[in-house]
Amino acid sequence: MLSDMRTIALLFTLAAAVSTTTVLAQETRFPTNEDLRHTRSLSQPRLAPDGDSVLVQVADATAGGGHSHLWLVDIKQNAARQLTYSPESDKRGEHNGEWLSDGSAILFLAKRGEHTQLYRLPMEGGEAHPYDMKIEPTVDASSEPDAIPPSKEKAEAKKDALPIDVEKFYVSPDGKWIAAVAHDPQTPGEKKQETEKADAEWVDHDPHGSRLYLFDTATGKLTRTAVDPDVESVAWKPQSDKFLVITEKPNNAGDLGPAKAAWLLATNDTEHPQEIKQIVATVSQAAWSDDGKRIYYHAQAEQDAPPGYDDLYVFTTGDGAVKNLSRDYKGTIGHEGPIAVDGKVLQSVQNGTRVLVARFGDGTPEALKFNTPVTTGLNTNTRHNGWVWIGTGSTAPLTLFFAEKLDHAGHPLNTPSAIPAKWTETPSQLVQWQNEGQTLEGLLYLPPQAKDRKVPLIVDVHGGPTGAWEDSYSPLVPFLLGHGWAVFRPNPRGSTGYGAAFAAANKNDLGGADFRDIMTGVDAVIAHFSVDADKLALMGYSYGGEMAGFAEGKTDCFKAIISGAPVIDQFSEYGTESGSWYDRWFYGKPWEHDADAWKQSPISGVANAKTPFLLLQGDSDVTDPLGQSLEMYRALRQMGVTAELVRYPREDHGPLAGGIFGNPSPEPWHGFDGRQRIVKFLERAFGQ
Repeated sequence: MLSDMRTIALLFTLAAAVSTTTVLAQETRFPTNEDLRHTRSLSQPRLAPDGDSVLVQVADATAGGGHSHLWLVDIKQNAARQLTYSPESDKRGEHNGEWLSDGSAILFLAKRGEHTQLYRLPMEGGEAHPYDMKIEPTVDASSEPDAIPPSKEKAEAKKDALPIDVEKFYVSPDGKWIAAVAHDPQTPGEKKQETEKADAEWVDHDPHGSRLYLFDTATGKLTRTAVDPDVESVAWKPQSDKFLVITEKPNNAGDLGPAKAAWLLATNDTEHPQEIKQIVATVSQAAWSDDGKRIYYHAQAEQDAPPGYDDLYVFTTGDGAVKNLSRDYKGTIGHEGPIAVDGKVLQSVQNGTRVLVARFGDGTPEALKFNTPVTTGLNTNTRHNGWVWIGTGSTAPLTLFFAEKLDHAGHPLNTPSAIPAKWTETPSQLVQWQNEGQTLEGLLYLPPQAKDRKVPLIVDVHGGPTGAWEDSYSPLVPFLLGHGWAVFRPNPRGSTGYGAAFAAANKNDLGGADFRDIMTGVDAVIAHFSVDADKLALMGYSYGGEMAGFAEGKTDCFKAIISGAPVIDQFSEYGTESGSWYDRWFYGKPWEHDADAWKQSPISGVANAKTPFLLLQGDSDVTDPLGQSLEMYRALRQMGVTAELVRYPREDHGPLAGGIFGNPSPEPWHGFDGRQRIVKFLERAFGQ
């Protein structure tokens, strides 16, 4: 296979302490398809103001509805109890839990009626009750002069206050204020229009938006701020007298170019927001320093990189200076926001396949040590008398950790188990190889059968392409290993975790050198591990699904190819996806660069298609719409290639992927069905 590629050098190390021989000595118990309907997830740990307990969000298993709830973990007793419960009417459950600054109550969002409301649950006991947040509607499209049907109400008539659906909220450090983000409520007149089917949508002209309100916790007064929609996030100054608001221009303005802005508001003057013009239009994820003199934030990297690939910056409020704290950083700034502590800033980062936290300041960033290869959700309180986080690794399901200090090893806290039973532990192996001037990495997982014979290999390609495989726990991997198949997860050029230049290395070359990176990695695995070169399959979701499409037209070494929610045709994708700014960075506007766009469309190679191809697609996908899979399915059928297309109603891009990968989902059977079809498709291909 790929005989034209040069010989490669292979370096590999074990990425976990447990050896393969130890695994073989254990009782073999790999998860079944049904088992993956019973996994849970942990997220958003919040350390209590006194440092004695942790609030954590737990998502029920798919088999239980996938609802989220809030649990309280007593650190000293190391015991957990569920705090909140969902009525049948609430399909999502309680989420976005936060402490009040004095620890007297927790706040959370839930939809226990017609609206998503902000609830307060007192810690001394009693039921949770929603705050009464109502406004006079800012927008009432039904009262416009040309409204259909014409309104019979007088335009000057006073409008009744309406409840708002809270999307996000941010509690001030002193607990006196809550900044709440809510979309404009539907008025009775607008609801009447909808009922009468006067529901034409003028694209990119919606007068409604997500606005910012300030709620006084003592008086219950709700005030609309003068910040324009759409509001993305809020960061409170530690002294609680000011807050930073990040907005994005509404009605898809971001599709034309970066459209965000940072505004400064005072709690005693919400009518006059001040724009911080030194902060660029790609800003996100902000936090204040302890003394309130600096603002740390994410924004697009200075070096040429795909949209959304960020650097960490600091803005000094006194002189308006901006400094890039992560220039030339060899890893990737993570998606979690910064945490300011003692004059420096903690920031989640990705270094290769590991995710950790680094301390940034004036000198070289300092990587902090944690218990597991992947650390997320780091959190502390205003006293900084403890730290909590979620840790995971190839043999370690999601676990909540606590440490009194950051330089201390964390100890695990008891929470509901992320997996329903102890499964056979298979540590990842870090594989490194060379291709076309790049040093590349991937994670390899071998089933017990590989000790005695060569086994089939599944090449699993990640999405993005600005994404990466991390050395975390993935329920899908042991599920596939349980069928006797090895799994190889490569990080080709274009992946995160290896610096901005590496992330940009497949610009205007999708399906080119990144595809060859993957294939040379496959050659390396075949050459050095017990893998059957005659039984290879490739699968991927999103950009991984797109890469599956490229593989269909570029090689016949695979016995089966599985593609989830792919891009197949850059021309039609560009015109129908939810936003084109990301794709435009890679190859420009397709009508101006038609040759480049076509070369980077998997369908351009469909004339060479031979390999059986399975497509898994969500009907409601707006990231990579249904039409992409329909195009590939039709093309393959007309080329006489075995092709199967499975559509999943109601599913958007990310949720369908999560369900298939074995994460909690509100759809009870879609993930199960997807995994079942994958297995049957591979069994036929491998002759099993």
